[in-house]
Amino acid sequence: MDKQAISVTAAGEISLGGELSVHRLGFGAMRLTGEGIWGPPNDWKGALALLRRAIALGINFIDTADSYGPELNEELIAEALFPYPADLVIATKGGWNRPGPNQWTHDATPAHLRKAVEGSLKRLRLERIDLYQLHIPDPIVSFEASIETLAELREQGKIRLVALSNVTREHIERARKIVPIVSVQNRYSFADREWDYVVDYCERDRIAFIPWFPLAAGRVAGEVLKDIAQAHQAKPMQIALAWLLERSPIMLPIPGTSSVEHLEQNVAAASLRLSREEFEKLSGVPELLASR
Repeated sequence: MDKQAISVTAAGEISLGGELSVHRLGFGAMRLTGEGIWGPPNDWKGALALLRRAIALGINFIDTADSYGPELNEELIAEALFPYPADLVIATKGGWNRPGPNQWTHDATPAHLRKAVEGSLKRLRLERIDLYQLHIPDPIVSFEASIETLAELREQGKIRLVALSNVTREHIERARKIVPIVSVQNRYSFADREWDYVVDYCERDRIAFIPWFPLAAGRVAGEVLKDIAQAHQAKPMQIALAWLLERSPIMLPIPGTSSVEHLEQNVAAASLRLSREEFEKLSGVPELLASR
């Protein structure tokens, strides 16, 4: 792999609400924390270097959340990259609390979201957050109240663009009656297609779709992936990312890693092109799994 030639530009660009344009392969920073998404990364200096390498490779979209660490992930990004490149978009989230390792509790009340946005602004050293995502709907809080709060923060100039995560199409439609929604972040991969209908909806309405957990693959799916990877002299993760980029022009994968080597491999996937037969073979994996 020619490290000098690696760049995300081969993936093309995507528009966020017609206001911002980013390369169509970003970086998810969640893994740059301790075990259980709790506490600082084991190698803080290494994490700083990885974030700087991501920027050098052309990545200009970084996804984080106040619950990663908690809070430390945002602080890490600021320490590594501030003052930020002019084209860098940092997307963060609020609406989940972290009482301990691998523990998550809902809180998308208006009061909490206002406090969360203020905290993220301070930690990221920003006057305005380019993209703010409701991390997940709160089952005991009015969804409209949560979205109305983000709309108010947008009007106040603290948020530029509003987005959603872990939602159904109904949630998106309800939110869009209150404020423009520019992206949706749900679990999605070639082998995990629960949200296919949301991807199709987003494509129709030009809403970016940010898939997380892009390598959800059991044994059978892994075998299909491995065969195609060998044909391309590539890694399975690279093929999984290539499938996502081929799936829809509104797809914005954000593979995360704590390894510079894996980061470079992920970015190299931007240049991979699957044949139609390979794409269809991977697309058929859910049906294959269902027949077993």
